[in-house]
Amino acid sequence: QVRLVESGGGSVQAGGSLRLSCAASGYTVSRGFCMGWFRQVARKELEAVACIYTGTGDTWYADSVKGRFTISQDNAKTTVVLHMNSLKPEDTAMYYCGADAFCTPWHRTIRPNYWGQGTQVTVSS
Repeated sequence: QVRLVESGGGSVQAGGSLRLSCAASGYTVSRGFCMGWFRQVARKELEAVACIYTGTGDTWYADSVKGRFTISQDNAKTTVVLHMNSLKPEDTAMYYCGADAFCTPWHRTIRPNYWGQGTQVTVSS
């Protein structure tokens, strides 16, 4: 069973930076896996933010975060980090780490098979 443990998040003023981490366990590292982040504001639709395919390092970003957010993985390919810079009030949301065999959920904005507990990011103006 794949397990995702998130850390990071918090509150920051606009223009600031935050870092989110997601540690995965319970999957075969050699096979590759897609991990990344979604976000959701209460009563609004889920939004795919960024993902990385651990086998190749290929990344994808939503247009709304391109140039501001960077996703990376550690050498063990079990932890991904989302570096969020130049944060805006509209980035305020609950951020969820997700994982799946492929990155399709991010391209289709659907919930992946594995899901973290969520961490709040609040950006004040």
